[in-house]
Parts: sequence; C-alpha cells; structure tokens
Amino acid sequence: MAKFSFSQDLGIDLGTANTLVFVKGKGVVVREPSVVATNVETGQVEAVGGDARNMIGRTPGNIRVIRPMKDGVIADYDTTATMMKYYIKQAQRNRSSFAKKPNVMVCVPSGITMVEERAVIDATKQAGAKDAFPIAEPFAAAIGAGLPVWEPTGSMIVDIGGGTTEVAIISLGGIVTSQSIRTAGDDMDEAIIHYIRKTYNLMIGERSAEQLKMDLGHAGVPEADEETEIRGRDLLTGLPKTISVSAKEISGALADTVSAIVDAVKLTLEKTPPELAADIMDRGIVLSGGGALLRNLDSVISEETKMPVFVAENPLDSVAIGTGKSLEFIEHFRSHPHVFSKATKN
Repeated sequence: MAKFSFSQDLGIDLGTANTLVFVKGKGVVVREPSVVATNVETGQVEAVGGDARNMIGRTPGNIRVIRPMKDGVIADYDTTATMMKYYIKQAQRNRSSFAKKPNVMVCVPSGITMVEERAVIDATKQAGAKDAFPIAEPFAAAIGAGLPVWEPTGSMIVDIGGGTTEVAIISLGGIVTSQSIRTAGDDMDEAIIHYIRKTYNLMIGERSAEQLKMDLGHAGVPEADEETEIRGRDLLTGLPKTISVSAKEISGALADTVSAIVDAVKLTLEKTPPELAADIMDRGIVLSGGGALLRNLDSVISEETKMPVFVAENPLDSVAIGTGKSLEFIEHFRSHPHVFSKATKN
C-alpha cells in the first residue's frame, strides 16, 4: 500500500456556487463556495471560499469579491486557477513532501465548448495537477448517486447546480442523450431578487435571496403558506426596511425557472431510444445537485413526466463523489479525453 501514498489523485467538482474536492481513499475533504476576494490595488488574494463569501456586499472599495465561475464554465481564468490551487493545497495538507503532483479528474458541463473545456484543463494544470481529465457533470452525478452507469441499462440523472442544469440518459459508460441548460440555482436567486424589487421596491442581496429560497421555496403551489421577514434597502427612501413575504409568493417567483428545468427533462426524454425509455420507466429519474433540495420538485417532475422521481441520497455531494470514484477508471478517461466531442454528437 505504501507505494500509493506518494501521489494522491483528486476529483474536483468545480461548480458555479461551490467547489468540492474528493481525495482518493478519503472522500470529500474540501467543500467551499467558489468565491475569491482580491485587493484591487495590490492584486493580492485576500480570502477564498467561505471567508470570501461572507464579504459579499460588505466590502470596502479596494476589495472586490469575484465568483470566477459562471454558468458552469470559467469566467475569470486567473482567479479560477488561484482558487483551485488553494483548494488542491487544502486537500493535500498532510501529504508527504516527496509526493508527486496528483492526477485530477475535474467535472465540466455536458454542453461545454472546446475552448471552455481547454480553459478548465489548463487552469487545473496551472493549479498544480500533473494531468487533468474532464468528466461530464451528469455522468459524475450518476456515478455519485450509485446508478449502474457501466451496465447496458438506461439511467436518467437530472443534476441541478448553481449555474447549469444537466439532464442525461446514461448507458454502457456513456451519455446517450443529454440536455445542458444554463438555468439553475443562481437563476432562482435572481428571480427572487427581481420579484422583491418589482413588488415591494426593496433591494435585497444574493445571500438573502438564497436564504428565502431555502426557507420558503417550493416547486408548484406550497401546501402551507408560511411567512418570513426579510430586510433590505427601500428603493424609494434609500433607507433599510423590513417586509414580510409568503411561501406562495416565493414559489410564484421560482415558477419560470422550475418550468425551464421540467422542459429540459421532457426534451431529453423525447430524444431517448425506446429501449432505454422503458428502463427509465422502471427505474425512475434521479435528481442531484443543490437544486434537487427545492421542496416538491420531485413531485412536479413526476407529475409532468408520469415517471417515478427520486432525490439522490446525498445530492450536494453526488458530483464530487462520482468525480472521485471515476479515478478508478482513469484509463477510460485517458482514452476518451474530451467531453466536448461527445456533447456535439447529440
């Protein structure tokens, strides 16, 4: 066993909202927001992850808080590489000083372009990887959710992250058909911000919107109409103000985003070969990612597709676990180096 201790391969779920790092043999060891705070004057990184996230909306003029990932792809290359370097270092805190650079499996959206994929691979190598292998996000989520991806049977996964929703039918170690839409958790937060501003002339921040989504958000009509208070800035007076909002209002604000996700699921099912569609009728659809935690979403999708729908056991970690487990099949990914070329076949 000793010979393996010199190189600890990693699986990275490089998400729009959160970055998770899986260490082979240990599991998920880093779980942090994909946020970096930099000093505009010196160019120095002030904080990464949770510490940087706490600064959102609270920084002086010389500090800029950046979310370097947008819609599942790199929006700010240098900042992403810096962030990944920090997380790889954190994941390898106890490694030997003789340790080699790790091989890194990094997940990317299934609808990625060649340029976007190249940027992820280059940033991963710049962050300290010996070699980087891309894996399609829904494929990783399916492995993490325990679906039989290598068998000749159809599995359907819907992974709702921060920036993208990935819907895929998987069989025999490959994606048969998939749909990647850039509508997901961040859009839900935006919809809530927009609704509160339009209805109450109140400006709230991203974090408040996310909290409202978690506390009151439902897909469809909520059974009980709970209420909660929210603070923000009154756009008419410019002064702080507190209002009360209901679950029905928040769920109404989320309706368009939920509808877009349901449409992506239906569109993928329409393109599914009949044999695999029969398998999915038996096995059902599995939801993963942070968006899968939206109350009642499974019931709404089930109602629209007339199929059983389940939420993965550990939806937030499914992609990271799958990315880590796929390190066992690293030779398969070495011989199939691009997600982009597979995506274009659909």
